[in-house]
Amino acid sequence: MVYKICFELLKSPKKSTFVHMRCKRIIISVVSDLETDQRVHKVASFFEKEGFDVLVIGRKLKRSGKLSRSYSTKRMRMLCSGGFLFYTEFNIRLFFLLLFSSFDCLWSNDTDTLLPNFWVSKIRHKRLCFDAHELFPQLPELIHRPCIQYFWERIENCIFPKLTCAFTVCQSIADYYEKRYGIKMTVLRNVPEQKDLTQYVPILDFPGKNIMLYQGAVNVGRGLEQTIEAMSLLENAVLVIVGDGDVLPQLQRQVIESNLSDKVVFTGRVPLEELPRYTISAKVGLALLEQEGLSYYYALPNRIFDFIQAGIPILATDFPEMARVVKEYQVGKTIAENRPEMIAKAIQEMLSQNYSKENFAKAASDFCWDNEQQKIKKQLRAYGLFE
Repeated sequence: MVYKICFELLKSPKKSTFVHMRCKRIIISVVSDLETDQRVHKVASFFEKEGFDVLVIGRKLKRSGKLSRSYSTKRMRMLCSGGFLFYTEFNIRLFFLLLFSSFDCLWSNDTDTLLPNFWVSKIRHKRLCFDAHELFPQLPELIHRPCIQYFWERIENCIFPKLTCAFTVCQSIADYYEKRYGIKMTVLRNVPEQKDLTQYVPILDFPGKNIMLYQGAVNVGRGLEQTIEAMSLLENAVLVIVGDGDVLPQLQRQVIESNLSDKVVFTGRVPLEELPRYTISAKVGLALLEQEGLSYYYALPNRIFDFIQAGIPILATDFPEMARVVKEYQVGKTIAENRPEMIAKAIQEMLSQNYSKENFAKAASDFCWDNEQQKIKKQLRAYGLFE
């Protein structure tokens, strides 16, 4: 372990092709492999455009592809692939990497990177910003594992009240943390940058069939098992699942056992630059989550906004944050339960309905990264990191 840490410290991160002279440096850390993490990429790109020297630290998986970013990146190969040992290794190595790096500010993403960032910020007397993508201890992977859940809750209990710069993805999570810890979090919604989608050519082509699209992590609680079942009740429809995750092998077996191989397609991981070509191919975008803890109940996933920007009607579970957007802007439909028959019925109704282009245009204008990123500048101006 000591050898591995020393080796990582001696290795240079992947360098950006553009070098900033005498500029402030920020180090952003996250447990993901960076390849498909839209939020981290948008935050890093924002700081780079503002003249910061940016380093983003993540992990490298066996299935990780090549990474092309204009800012510096460093992905650590881990000896342990999951569980408590993985998080222990990751946090120890992140601690030493940060401790011996030069920086003006640290940006920690989610509770699983917070401990090393917090301690290094205290030791080095530097600024720390925290960004909660999830209500972490309430993730489906933790709510049925009380000992591990308690461990992460203890970290939040000790550190959250001391945070002075914190962001999160939606108002419900901000309200939860304010009530629990008295902390004021800035809502920084995970919305896309404004793009001219007419420059993209749809990549999915299933003649005579309507495409139902899911894009994102293929993990537990995403309603994918029920959606696959619903495909047997739909005619002239195909479900395309874009992404990778823990339950992908299980879903692939389900498709084979249900004889639905002609109705369900798995693309695997898709580079961020290529994702719009998949999004604009769809007739209905899916955002169906299960009641697997408060993190999912309060979720406002970025695919909601990707679908809005592409003008794709959204089928979402009737959870507070998702329902608020879908209903207020009338850009889709919500269902109370993710039962296969309810999913199929809702899709049929949506395919026969004409949705207002003006509604999508208004929502796309309101929910764009150009607006959201100004909140970062406003918050960090108090730290002297912006003039």
